[in-house]
Amino acid sequence: MAPWAPFFMSIFLDEITGNDKVKIILSNIIQSGNIPHAFLFTGADGIGKENAAISFTKELNYSLTLKEKSKSVSTSIDNLSEPYIKYILPLPRGKSESEQHGPYEKLTEDEIEQINSEYKKKSQNHYYKIQIPRANFIKISSIRDIKKFLSFSYDDIKYRVILISQAHLMNEESQNALLKNLEEPPEGVIFILCTPSPEKLRETIRSRCWKINFQPLEEKELLYLLTDKFEIESTIAKEVVPFAGGSTQNAISLIESNFEDLLDKTIKILRYSFGKKYHSAFMEFEEMLNDSDITRIRLVITMLIIWLNDFQKYRLIEEGRFFFSKQIETLEKFNSKFPDVDVAEITNNLDSISSSFRNNINLNIAVSNIVFQLARLTS
Repeated sequence: MAPWAPFFMSIFLDEITGNDKVKIILSNIIQSGNIPHAFLFTGADGIGKENAAISFTKELNYSLTLKEKSKSVSTSIDNLSEPYIKYILPLPRGKSESEQHGPYEKLTEDEIEQINSEYKKKSQNHYYKIQIPRANFIKISSIRDIKKFLSFSYDDIKYRVILISQAHLMNEESQNALLKNLEEPPEGVIFILCTPSPEKLRETIRSRCWKINFQPLEEKELLYLLTDKFEIESTIAKEVVPFAGGSTQNAISLIESNFEDLLDKTIKILRYSFGKKYHSAFMEFEEMLNDSDITRIRLVITMLIIWLNDFQKYRLIEEGRFFFSKQIETLEKFNSKFPDVDVAEITNNLDSISSSFRNNINLNIAVSNIVFQLARLTS
C-alpha cells in the first residue's frame, strides 16, 4: 500500500452521481496504490461511465501538496485535453480517406467544426453523449494514433489516460491494433474502455482489463442530472424520469422526441392493435418510418413494454405506483376484458424486436411484427 493511502480523501470521485459501489471500488484501487493499466467500464448508455472515467483521471492526478497545479490539471482533464487524457470516439470517414490518413485528416471543415462543438458540450457536461453524423465506428487510424500519444514522456504527470468511448464500435482490425498497445503499456498510462456491449470486444482485450459494471441511475439521481447538468425544466424531467430506465440518454431522447406525443402514440397503438385495427395501428408509425427514425421506434417499443409491465402489476395488486398513472383507465379496461392473458411472451418478443434493429432489420417488417404481437393478446 502506498504511504499516502491512510490519508486518502476523495476529491473528485464524489462527482460520480449514483453507483456508490463503483466509487468504493475506484477509491479502494487508489488507496492500494496498485493501479491496473486497463479498465473496462460496462453498463447501459447514459448512466455515467465516461463521467466516472474523467473523475477517476482527476483523482489519480490530484496532489495534496500542489493544489494550485492540481486545479489547472483538473481543468485540462475536464476539457478532455492531452497530454492528460486522450479521448477516442467514433468518427465519420472522410472522402478518399485511407488507413494511412490521420483520423481527422480527410474530414471537411464543417465536420471538424461540428466535432469541436460536440467536444465543448462534452467538456461542460460529462454525461452528454457526443453525436456526430456518420460516426458509426472507431477508425483504426484513431487507435494507431495512440502510439504517437505514448511516444512522448511526461515525468511531471502521474497518470495519463486513454479513454475510448463506445469501445464496441472498434472493428476487428482496430481491436487487434489496440491489443498491441494493451500488452505492454508504458508506466503511468491507463486505458479505460467504455461500452454498453462488452461482448463485442475480443476476449483477449476483456481479459486484460479490470471490469467495473455500472448500474442504471435511481430516479432521484436521474432527476438531479436532468435538471442540473442538462438544465431540463423540473416538471418535464419528473414526467420523463420513470420511463427512462435510469439513463440520461434515454431521458433526453424521450424529451427530444416529444414525450407527450410518444405517450399518446403508445396508447393508440395498444388500442388499435388490441382491436385488430391493423391499418390504424400501423399509421401511428408512419412518420417514424418515413424518417427511418429507429430511435423513436425503439422508444415506443420501450413504452409498450412498460405498459405491459404496468398491466402485470395492476392485475396482481390493482394499486400502487404505475408508470402509466395518467392512463390508468387503459389498464382497468384491458384487465376487465382480458383478465387471464399472458403478456410475458409478448413482452420478450417486443424486446427481441427492439434488439434486432442493430442488424439493419427492415423497419416496415419490424413495425408490422410489433402490431401483430400486441394483437395476439386479444386473439
